[in-house]
Amino acid sequence: MRYKHFLEVSLMMLFKLSLKNIKKSFKDYSIYFFTLILGVAVFYIFNSIESQTVMLNISSNTRDIIKLMNNILAGVSVFVSFILGFLIIYASRFLMKRRNKEFGIYMTLGMGKKQISKILLFETILIGILSLGVGLLIGIFGSQLMSIFVAKMFEADMTKFEFVFSTEACIKTCIYFGIMYVFVMIFHTISISKCKLIDLIHSSKKTEQIKMKNTYISVFVFIISCIVLSIAYYMVTEGVTKYLDTANKIFIPIGLGCIGTFLLFWSLSGFILKIVMSMKGIYYKGLNSFTLRQISSKINTMVVSMTIICVMLFVTICTLSTAISLKESLTKDIETLTPVDIQLGKKTNLSDSEIEKNEYTQEQVNYSKVSIENRLRNLNFDTNTYFKDIVTYKSYRIDGLTLGKTLGNKLEEIQQEFPYLITTNEEKVIGLSDYNKIAKLYGQEQYELQDNEYIIIADYDSSVQLRNVALKDNTEITINEKQFRPKYTECKNGFVQISGNRSNDGIIILPDSAVDERYVVSEGFIANYNTKDKAEKEEIEKKITGLIENDFNSYKSIAITTNTRIDIFEASIGLGAMATFIGVYLGIIFLISGAAILALKELSESSDNKERFGILRKLGADEKMINLALFKQIAIFFLFPLIIACIHSIFGIKFCNTILEGIGTSGLMQSIITTAIFLVIIYGGYFIITYFSSKRIIKEDE
Repeated sequence: MRYKHFLEVSLMMLFKLSLKNIKKSFKDYSIYFFTLILGVAVFYIFNSIESQTVMLNISSNTRDIIKLMNNILAGVSVFVSFILGFLIIYASRFLMKRRNKEFGIYMTLGMGKKQISKILLFETILIGILSLGVGLLIGIFGSQLMSIFVAKMFEADMTKFEFVFSTEACIKTCIYFGIMYVFVMIFHTISISKCKLIDLIHSSKKTEQIKMKNTYISVFVFIISCIVLSIAYYMVTEGVTKYLDTANKIFIPIGLGCIGTFLLFWSLSGFILKIVMSMKGIYYKGLNSFTLRQISSKINTMVVSMTIICVMLFVTICTLSTAISLKESLTKDIETLTPVDIQLGKKTNLSDSEIEKNEYTQEQVNYSKVSIENRLRNLNFDTNTYFKDIVTYKSYRIDGLTLGKTLGNKLEEIQQEFPYLITTNEEKVIGLSDYNKIAKLYGQEQYELQDNEYIIIADYDSSVQLRNVALKDNTEITINEKQFRPKYTECKNGFVQISGNRSNDGIIILPDSAVDERYVVSEGFIANYNTKDKAEKEEIEKKITGLIENDFNSYKSIAITTNTRIDIFEASIGLGAMATFIGVYLGIIFLISGAAILALKELSESSDNKERFGILRKLGADEKMINLALFKQIAIFFLFPLIIACIHSIFGIKFCNTILEGIGTSGLMQSIITTAIFLVIIYGGYFIITYFSSKRIIKEDE
């Protein structure tokens, strides 16, 4: 009975001690708690998007896109949980180090390691409950703001919006963070079990041994790092088509970048210190010598930490910039690139190989030749009732007219610049009168041609670039033993197929006399709806989609493809929104993690160096000098990885834009400015909080 009572008293005492320690931790390590709360809030907000959109008045296609986005975010959240888990363990490591002397006193007073582990267990549970509670509360209210953002992104109707609590997101957040805290508890138990009293008592007096690197070796490693980084930069810019022809090869420049960054920091930490020490006017100015020696005392950890944080910041900058730019690019030109409501198309004049491959019957072959308009009428769909501004057109195939032929004498030169360019593809050809009908409806420029002239219409940047090389050389093409010369020495901007991005890699416009009906390969049908009401337009699309599907199921012949402005608009908006959400999600997490790691490391070092700053005061240094020395030390840690990350990002963003060249890079400057704002607010905020928190820690006790 007495033992039970003693056990209860002991546990209560340990619990009270834990509460006292937490109150103390709030004062000294507010960044740790802020990071945990922010992590929980961000995790909940991005995992509650689907629940928040339940009340939005959106189309079924948009809802499907949001579901897909939610599934992707769920997968991303697993990755995010590992990052946050690493951050919590990392923070716990420094918190444990900060309290080594405290644990040493506990052991001196007779407290066992199991009791210290129980204190840490209580603290972890209380911190976890508090962080989850506050984080979820912020996340719940923040998710309502996210709903407004989602509605704006998808241009949804908010009239039916209501306050929503996502049970699924809450449970997922609790489970993920619960697992993380279990690992923290295990980490604490293992750390305490390995503690030795003598190490705990004297931990504050220990410092890492300063290993002055050989200057020549440091300079040599610096040169090697520059070479490695230069190779990585070249591979993702000028050499992207040569070295990164498959997706898995992207890991080569990524690996080189990480290695080069590590070697760069390692070498800089070696010879820059030597250089500054040789500059007596700078080294002995104020407390610069003290600041540099403080940095050197943590030199090994600094190199590893800065490499990791630099990579995190690099990912943050590239992810945010590219995602926001992608959203802008996908949505900017939708109205221009979708000038009509609907476009239907189908193949015609099937080749012998297509007939044999698909085992078409003669009836199916004959049915493939029936025009789109007649097939719709056979389905009791009156095009004149539902459509207006109808335009039909045909595209042709010319035997032997390939991309390689249109490049002429410049083929070899272009292949050297674009080694993976396929030049055997047959060119798309449209007659002049058909194109002018399309151009008139689209509001584009119409043209005239002589009997021996041709024009190339394109809007895909890379294709325009390489085709202009041949056009400037006045490359002639041969069609039915007749020579045709280009009317213009450059591609003319234009397109036939409506889409969400500039994807026309080239269409050759020929005089009507040069096209032969026997070589028609496809037929197109363009029109606007006879209504301006969106709901009615969606009903027409639903009806025609169902009829075309039934038509294909009945005849098993060539299907009619459907492309509509509404579908393109929703798909572009959806893809842009997914890119933005995922980019912002990962960007914020990486930014928080990188800044928090730096902040926690600096707070820990400030605590370790409290006695050293006290000695400076005794030697006559005033508070202004001490604060300036502290500011410089923290600024070096924060600025070094950021500067290198910005340099990396210049090439990283260029690579991303090369990959996404098909949809353009509109809004890049705006996205960079937005990313800079994120960096200033979050990264700069952590820097300021770290400085003032460190200043409070090193302040001499009155």
